[in-house]
Amino acid sequence: MKNKIIFQFLTIVFVFLNSSINGQGLLDKLYKEFPDKPIYEIATFKTTRIGLGHSIETRKKGTLEISIYNRYWNIPNFEGQRFLADVVSTRYGLDYAFSDSFTFGLGYTNHDEVLDGFLKYKLLRQIKNSNKGLISITLLQGFSHRSIKNIVDNLYQPITNSSDKYAFTSQLLMARKFNSKFSFQITPTFIHKQTSSLTESPNNQFAAGFGGRHKIGSHASIVSEYFYVVNPLKTIDTYNAFMVGVNWELSHLLLQFQITNARSFAEDAFISQTKNNFNAKDGNFHFGFNATFVLQTRKKKI
Repeated sequence: MKNKIIFQFLTIVFVFLNSSINGQGLLDKLYKEFPDKPIYEIATFKTTRIGLGHSIETRKKGTLEISIYNRYWNIPNFEGQRFLADVVSTRYGLDYAFSDSFTFGLGYTNHDEVLDGFLKYKLLRQIKNSNKGLISITLLQGFSHRSIKNIVDNLYQPITNSSDKYAFTSQLLMARKFNSKFSFQITPTFIHKQTSSLTESPNNQFAAGFGGRHKIGSHASIVSEYFYVVNPLKTIDTYNAFMVGVNWELSHLLLQFQITNARSFAEDAFISQTKNNFNAKDGNFHFGFNATFVLQTRKKKI
């Protein structure tokens, strides 16, 4: 009887150990198949631009963005007759993602004859439900080339000094997606212009941008941006750029409707050279309409 009890006890212990070993082996297989990798936040802003400036977003590798940005405004005391707006400025742009983190873009604005471009690299991604990776960080280096100084009363002023044609903008884009509806971005900015002809104005300027997005529907969101310039130009009166608008997503097409006091599209120009305050007087109230089409040039892996 005693031997029978010992045998039963040993049998139970053997079955328990064997089950534990098999269970641990199954867990090891599961860990190998589903490793403990961080889950990153996606679609912080849904588009590569908030409205005026860039967002932290970059596209997937092989993505081509084709964009047309429009800005409409009126000229004070204009005697001509034009439908809806006296002036229409349009920027035509192409952006291409060489990798999931690196994008290169070029654009041309017909009104003030500015060629602009940028290099954009996503450095850090926000991690969900973690004390690490609280924000996303993207680096942006932009440049612009212009052949005319300013357009005053629709008159062109050609640039005679070649060094005045170039400007460079460096930005650190830092954003956090607080929840499924609200995202916020801060953008420290450094602008360098080779403005030898404007000796009283600083060649280097510092600014800070603030942008936000609040989702109001499955495909629509309200966006806003504001840029504060620490050391503004001295030769002309300028105002800080401000924008409020609505972004509407339609599959591969993004439409942006906005009201702003900024006329230019290049970062160095609209951040540091906006000459109008944000109001409806004297043609300072501008309407913007942007359309961006996203085209995937690489086949997805099955």
